[in-house]
Amino acid sequence: YLLLKPPPPKICGTRRGPPITAPRIRLRDGRYMAYKEQGVPKDLAKHKVIFVHPFSGSRHSLLQISQEVLEGLSVYMVAFDRAGYGESDPFPERSVKSEALDIQELADQLQLGQKFYVVGLSMGGYPCWACLKHIPHRLAGVAMMAPVVNYWWPSASKEISGEAFSSRPLGDKITLRIAHYAPWLMHTWSKQTFLPSFLNGIGKEKFMNKMDLEITAARKNAGIPHQETAIQQGTSESLHRDLAVGFGKWDFFLANAGVPVHVFQGDEDNLVPVSIQRHVAEKLPWINYHELPGVGHLLDFVPGLNDKVLTTLLAS
Repeated sequence: YLLLKPPPPKICGTRRGPPITAPRIRLRDGRYMAYKEQGVPKDLAKHKVIFVHPFSGSRHSLLQISQEVLEGLSVYMVAFDRAGYGESDPFPERSVKSEALDIQELADQLQLGQKFYVVGLSMGGYPCWACLKHIPHRLAGVAMMAPVVNYWWPSASKEISGEAFSSRPLGDKITLRIAHYAPWLMHTWSKQTFLPSFLNGIGKEKFMNKMDLEITAARKNAGIPHQETAIQQGTSESLHRDLAVGFGKWDFFLANAGVPVHVFQGDEDNLVPVSIQRHVAEKLPWINYHELPGVGHLLDFVPGLNDKVLTTLLAS
């Protein structure tokens, strides 16, 4: 039992937790959510954009957009720590729907208006799908960069999902199965080091394409700021809960939400198989699908791409 039970999270602002350094809002259920802003002042902005960070990321993962684009298009952007990450309170009842409702409440409390844009990166893609399902009336448009696809999602065929899933390394397949079928085992499984997986980070370079390897090497040399603070409250309510929700049971199919939706995907992405992304784009023809030749998974570090994603989204 002790091996299976994760330690309690270290809540920010408590005696045993990290300090509070970010601006935060208080949600209706009493949780606190931290956020970070960039761009022009929101009162002057023509476009308001909410950014959803990836797995093991935080509000500091906010896309690096050139000042020329932010000012030229009059854009206000805000990123937030999803529940359990950074300085946002954990939420054990977290679900796909709660991710969308958290985004909606952030927009309301920051007074972003009736309509706003949402941009998600990697694991930050599933909250974007959630927004399209649960709050489509609030969206001006959505862009997803290498969004992780749930292999058990009804919107993807079992055959295509099975083929994509089988291409994953053994350690990843076990991690994903635990996330879907037995998330209570995740804490114990995360301690293992005999099988490489994206969860323990062992041998991850073997599954990167040339561009991702170059990006990773450059980031290591420069140092990766805020990496530890993303999971400073503990991994059980950040990383592990994220996997359980992102690869859990999604009991919904998506209909056309009537807003522009863009998906950007590298054709050499070894974390999110391009085959399943192509399939989802074909099955949901209202998606504007942009495939990037020679590009891997780390889209936010591809020179010029962040600007392109934002300008494409706002132009549509």
